[in-house]
Amino acid sequence: MHIEIPKHVEMILNVLEEAGFEAYAVGGCVRDVLLGRCPHDWDITTSALPEQVKELFHRTIDTGLQHGTVTVMVEKEGYEVTTYRVDGEYEDGRHPKEVTFTASLSEDLKRRDFTINAMAYNHTDGLVDLFGGKEDLENGIIRCVGDPMERFTEDALRIMRAVRFSAQLGFAIEEKTKAALPIIAPNLKNVSAERIEAELEKMLLSPNPDFLRVAYEAGITKEFLWEFDTCMKTPQNNPHHCFSVGEHILHSMLYVKADKVLRFAMLLHDIGKPQVKSTDEDGIDHFYNHAIVGEKMAKTIMRRLKMDNDTIYKVSKLIQFHDYWGIMNAKQVRKTINKIGEDLFPLLLEIKKADCLAQSDLTRKENLTCLVEAQKHFQEIQERNECVSLKTLAITGNDLIQLGMKPGKEIGIILHKLLDLVLEEPEKNTKECLLKAIADIKMN
Repeated sequence: MHIEIPKHVEMILNVLEEAGFEAYAVGGCVRDVLLGRCPHDWDITTSALPEQVKELFHRTIDTGLQHGTVTVMVEKEGYEVTTYRVDGEYEDGRHPKEVTFTASLSEDLKRRDFTINAMAYNHTDGLVDLFGGKEDLENGIIRCVGDPMERFTEDALRIMRAVRFSAQLGFAIEEKTKAALPIIAPNLKNVSAERIEAELEKMLLSPNPDFLRVAYEAGITKEFLWEFDTCMKTPQNNPHHCFSVGEHILHSMLYVKADKVLRFAMLLHDIGKPQVKSTDEDGIDHFYNHAIVGEKMAKTIMRRLKMDNDTIYKVSKLIQFHDYWGIMNAKQVRKTINKIGEDLFPLLLEIKKADCLAQSDLTRKENLTCLVEAQKHFQEIQERNECVSLKTLAITGNDLIQLGMKPGKEIGIILHKLLDLVLEEPEKNTKECLLKAIADIKMN
């Protein structure tokens, strides 16, 4: 088998081989090429020690010498070159206490997580596949190298990676590998929130975000997203719904594009429903104020996962407004834009559409028509440059001060009243109209 290798990678391999060392492209890059994909990174493994690698190349960076990794710089591009190694004892269920360098490629490959990530290649030896990685790729299987219990005990993050690769590739998890997931899942407490969030994000941004169901069934989500587990156990006996809360969430994620804010908003948009569920005398379930409760819960969850403040803000805002299904006329659209912001309003429409598509078809047609109208009004509002916030109001606080008003709370109150007027009647956003309106406000 011949694999095309970028010229810089080929050059690094050749330099190492000509110096008498073994060297191979390894791991994810080999997997991706076999899948017909373009690798993001090309990693190289070699029998050369880090000091020997540094002697062979003009520009190197000491990326992780204790783990045998040197980054070789070629024309501003960096390539990680790592010495064959054997991991020592994993004391914390995450990191080896020490690593030992070895001259054996097979020893290096068998410490890796999954068969599809444990293949190596160079032009001299071709594909080195000691654990059936190519066959697992062809059959669509995620399988641990060796004993799954051992691999997952070494590093609990591999549990998340198993489900994440499954979601990204649409692969099934091999039975023994799958059976080990719930047994070792409690060890996720040893993994940092940042690493768990990174794997969750990759899973949600995959073509199969609903594979989060696999994580739930394997007892993984209860270790860091237990609120979702509650949603999976919460039915919705309501004519507007055809799924449990959790299944509705999983289906809704499929209806938005692979965007971090959108996918996390769908994951958490109904997270508050179990907390507010009530059942009327006819046996119909209701979830009053779930958006308000859900917004607070979502913030708690995202902070727990150490997510960035910008994402937390945007997702929370979308959750707060996701359940409004009033008449979306031009006036209502302007008011909603004012509350949520011009940047988030288009995302809100996408959230509401996904929410609708994951419900029953009882009012689906009417709700989708409402969203089309809202989108039309939004475009017209933008085209007419209508005022939807204080920053585009025709009068400023400085104007009011020049009229003799004292700086302070009263100016803010008047500006917001003027904005309310303009949101109702956008044609009144002129200095002349607003000055007249100020007189009326003062009289009242």
